Amino acid sequence: MKLILLRHAKSDWGDPMQEDRDRPLNKRGRRDAPRIGAWLRARGHLPDRILCSGAARTRETRDRLGIEAETLCLDALYLADPETILKLVDEHAAPALMVIAHNPGIADVADRLTDCDHPDFPRYPTGACTVIETDDGRCLDFAIPRELDID
Repeated sequence: MKLILLRHAKSDWGDPMQEDRDRPLNKRGRRDAPRIGAWLRARGHLPDRILCSGAARTRETRDRLGIEAETLCLDALYLADPETILKLVDEHAAPALMVIAHNPGIADVADRLTDCDHPDFPRYPTGACTVIETDDGRCLDFAIPRELDID
């Protein structure tokens, strides 16, 4: 299975009274999400199914990717630990499955499943995306929005 692990794009912290779950993307996040989507399309990493946290910022990231796929918004992915994410991956397996979630859980899953030599892989910044071949643990691709030349 091809597993695509995406940390949501940069969120807006402008309203200190807003619940964490309800925070939307900020200007940079709204710019970066389509860039990640374009990168995924250009590299041929298109998911058959997307598992998306129920938080506003993950749903907005998904909407701005410009990728059509069956999508399940799961509250269980909101700030999920690695064990929960991996359980949901097993339950909703597809030939190419994307998970859009939060740190530290999404980064921990990426680190458990593959070894990537990119200098930003350990910190897994917002918008970080890893593509893994789960059969052998190969890291097929990794990107962060600020390094992409795609607009």
